[in-house]
Amino acid sequence: MTTKGKVAGEKVTGEVREKVRYSDEELQMFKELILQKIEIAKEEYTHLKAAVTHSTSNDTEDTSPTFKVLEEGASALSKEEAGQLAQRQYKFIQNLEGALIRIENKSYGICRETGKLIPEARLRLVPHATLSVEAKNKRD
Repeated sequence: MTTKGKVAGEKVTGEVREKVRYSDEELQMFKELILQKIEIAKEEYTHLKAAVTHSTSNDTEDTSPTFKVLEEGASALSKEEAGQLAQRQYKFIQNLEGALIRIENKSYGICRETGKLIPEARLRLVPHATLSVEAKNKRD
């Protein structure tokens, strides 16, 4: 594409327009995607928290002294794993909420290292991404 002037959200490099941010319509589409993911993530987080606290259980699981040692060990391990998964889920929710803030200030989808747009395909898979694949690979 060639151009003689600068269009909002685009940078002119020679005679080719380079898109420097997503349009408001694209940002709205990403916002809807992220809101859906937040809703699902919060449901999963609630279930994981319930597994850790046994809030959905009405049996004698926490009070019965008749459990065998191996069963107690397995139960503690399962509870620990659920706790770790809950922590990861909470961090995921925070990252998604951060992405919503970036959408509001129109900096969403811009790689924080290269300053270039993160491809739409990557943002659909990892909507809270702040690095392009290129920048991420350089870090690893």
